[in-house]
This record gives sequence, C-alpha cells and structure tokens, in this order.
Amino acid sequence: MTFPILDGKVAIITGAAMGMGKEAAILFAEAKAKVVVADLNEELGQQVVAEIQGNGGEATFIRTDVSNTTDVQAMVQHAVDTFGRLDVAVNNAAIQPDNAPLVDFDEDYWDKLMAVDLKGQALCCKYQIRQLLAQGGGGSIVNISSVSGFRPQPHNVAYVAAKHGVLGLTKVAALEHGKDGIRVNAVAPGAIDTPMLQSALSDAGINPEEFAPQLSLLGRFAAGREIAQACLWLASDLSSYVTATCIDVDAGYTNR
Repeated sequence: MTFPILDGKVAIITGAAMGMGKEAAILFAEAKAKVVVADLNEELGQQVVAEIQGNGGEATFIRTDVSNTTDVQAMVQHAVDTFGRLDVAVNNAAIQPDNAPLVDFDEDYWDKLMAVDLKGQALCCKYQIRQLLAQGGGGSIVNISSVSGFRPQPHNVAYVAAKHGVLGLTKVAALEHGKDGIRVNAVAPGAIDTPMLQSALSDAGINPEEFAPQLSLLGRFAAGREIAQACLWLASDLSSYVTATCIDVDAGYTNR
C-alpha cells in the first residue's frame, strides 16, 4: 500500500518511459502526485501515462532530451502549464555506461554520455530550481547517481566520472538553495534489474545470475520499485530535514 504522501504535489520524472524511471512515475502517482513523464521515447512514455491514468492517477507526457536546454525549459513549462506548478523532480535520465578501458575510451561516446548523465542533470536542476524560486515555497529534487559514484568500476570511465559529478552537483545545489527551502539529494542505486543493466551485462558477456552475488549482499538485483521508494521518501515531507545527502540503495555493495 502506498500512502498519499505527495497529495497535491506536481512531480517531474525524467527517463520515465522504462526501468527505474517508469517505476518512480507509477509509484509517485500512487502517492497522489501529478506526474510529468519526460523521456525521448514517446511510445513507451505514453504507455506509462496510460497506465497511470488507468489506475486513477494524473499524468502527462512530454518528449524531452535532457541534454538540450530548450527541451528542459519546455519540460518545466509543461509541468506548470498542465498542473499549475512544480514541487518535486527526480532527475533519472541516463544512457548505457561505456565499456572500454581508459586508454581506449571512445571520445564521442564520452561526450554523449556526459551530455545526458551529467550536463542533463545540471540543466534539469537549473530550470527546476528557477521555477521553484519563482513560485516560492521550496521543493525537493532527487538526482540519480550510482554506486559507481563511490566505488569505481573498470571499463566505465565516462559513467563513473559522470556519476561522481552528479554527487558534486547535488551538494552544490543543496548548499546554494537550502535557504530557499529547496532540498536537493541523490540516490545511488546498486544493480537494478532494468533493460539497461541486462544490455550492459550482455554486451560484456556476463551471466546475470552468476554476477548478482558479486554486486549484492542479498544475492540479487534490485527491482526498480525498490529504488523508486527511496526517491519517494526523499521527495516527500517525510525527509523534511534531509538535504545534500545521498542514499545508497545497493544491498550493501559499497560496504563490502
């Protein structure tokens, strides 16, 4: 059972067409938020909206490339135009990690990944915070980092660097805007059973069932909803005295 802890709140979820972003959008709607589903994939994004509406929730879709300033501005404006304001955001959009050692990293993919995974989160924070300041009353932003933001992995130099950057971005945003009642936190997921993870493991020739115990003290991958639940807590007033922090949702991986 999900309690209506976001009743009356308007939430933007980026990368919400699938995986953890989809689970967050559905969970936030269950918590009675009005949800803006933002993603590049319009077909899947509209399916998420339909699922939320079919369960009695409120949601809308906007096609968004988070690496594009115009798209991010339009996303925030769409939330305001549709639902009247913005209260909460989960900046989750990301692309598949790179898979090459540092000495062979692909510069074009580095640029693409940084544009989405780091610059994209910075742009989202920039325009979300502008809206929160304009309307007053504070708000809560949750940026999605990764356990790779604490514990680096080989052959993921761009991804690891970006996720470290997300933690720094989060702390600066929280430092600058605590006085405005705007809380900014991060969630660092461990291994989540998502299409992105399955694709990455497949590309690396790794058997998921054999690999899971190496990434989790519980011996399994997380469900996307388990990560979304941490985001929901940070987004809600239940975490009203929490800012500039990161919650590891990783089954103990970073403490192995």
